[in-house]
Amino acid sequence: MNDLLGFVAGVCTTVSFLPQVIQVWRTRSVDDISLGMYSTFVFGVGLWLIYGIVTVQIALIVTNTITLALAGSVLAMKLRYGRRHARAENKRNFYC
Repeated sequence: MNDLLGFVAGVCTTVSFLPQVIQVWRTRSVDDISLGMYSTFVFGVGLWLIYGIVTVQIALIVTNTITLALAGSVLAMKLRYGRRHARAENKRNFYC
């Protein structure tokens, strides 16, 4: 029963990242994404994953691996597309 509860909780929190990943992927817009929040969150999820591995808790390992991939992809897109947007903004301000 405890494992089932852990898996259901993990699936809910993991699936919650899908809309954000899809939106950023489609629009390439990361203006409203907090770099600090996603950096801290990805770090925390990585620590939860390590904890799950050390304590051999399958629910933590599976769900945090997927969450790390999803949140990590948003963080990577924030870093990639955020720089591109900043360069374009700097060029625009230079010529104005």
